[in-house]
Amino acid sequence: MQNLIAIAVAGALGTLARYGLSGLSHRLLGERFAWGTLVVNLLGCLLLGLLMHAVLESAAVPRAYRAPLAIGFCGAFTTFSTFGYETLRFIQDGAWAYALGNIGANVVLGLAMVYAGFMLGRLLTGGA
Repeated sequence: MQNLIAIAVAGALGTLARYGLSGLSHRLLGERFAWGTLVVNLLGCLLLGLLMHAVLESAAVPRAYRAPLAIGFCGAFTTFSTFGYETLRFIQDGAWAYALGNIGANVVLGLAMVYAGFMLGRLLTGGA
């Protein structure tokens, strides 16, 4: 139960960090491009890579902090970081087909699902 509470608290902090950084990025870089999302996704990838190395490859961060920081904070900050980490692991394992499949499936199918959700919303709300 203590681990679940730690994940939830870290998740709340990740959500607030995403909101703040996204807004700051838009104020500094403009709103014509999705700067907030890009900055958050890239920083989330950097943070998760750093965290996973610190937890799995060294003793810099205790393993008990892995779930709250990786699932809670980074997961709420951006799930793109998890996608990046999993793809990297495929590459490190020499599983290039899985890496490329993961990239293609997430990008192409993700865009398709956003479109499907948009169309479903349009259908359900009677929008044009």
